Amino acid sequence: MMMQLFYAAGASSMAPHILLRELKLDFELRHVNLDQKTWSKGDYNDVNPKSYVPVLELNDGTRLTECAVILEYLASHEHRLIADYDSKQYWQQRQWLNYLATELHKNFISPFRTGNWLPNTAESKALVWQRVLPRLQFVETTFEDGRQWLMGNDFSLVDPYLFVMTNWLHRLNYSFETLPRLKAFDSRMRERASVIDTFKVEGKPHALTDSTN
Repeated sequence: MMMQLFYAAGASSMAPHILLRELKLDFELRHVNLDQKTWSKGDYNDVNPKSYVPVLELNDGTRLTECAVILEYLASHEHRLIADYDSKQYWQQRQWLNYLATELHKNFISPFRTGNWLPNTAESKALVWQRVLPRLQFVETTFEDGRQWLMGNDFSLVDPYLFVMTNWLHRLNYSFETLPRLKAFDSRMRERASVIDTFKVEGKPHALTDSTN
């Protein structure tokens, strides 16, 4: 039995999906309808009572949740993407994973929506932008030294997670005007074969309809 990734198109589960393809690991995809909380075999809450993606089911049936944890687990299969334990770089990676999860990922989720979704009204989009912009600007400063990736000049496990955030900027029509280095990062990610294949397989994410229009 191979690993199974429970995902929704364009959701944070895209990060481990990209990493699985980067690592060329054997896995199967299980699509989740987050509106209805269902998948092909029924109630998704039976898989994850937290009602969100991603979930990574291991070969022995163990299920991991939380995007940052899954990324670290996957990267442990290929040490070029994760720093040696207890090195300075290792703890810097942990720092970024936690920052992305708590300061960016969760602030993208609108408090005005039912479920675990991005904002879909003018009011909620404005509030989310107010929250995420200063955090994105902080990440922007990291690239001021000319680095290509979040940890430097080498792609690592943290980059697919950051790409989920920049991809959400596109989906929400937020401006990259004050974030030129993040825009360049986003463009580099879209050139990677793993990202191209992920988009191709996942297809179009659910629509974000502004109810005020």
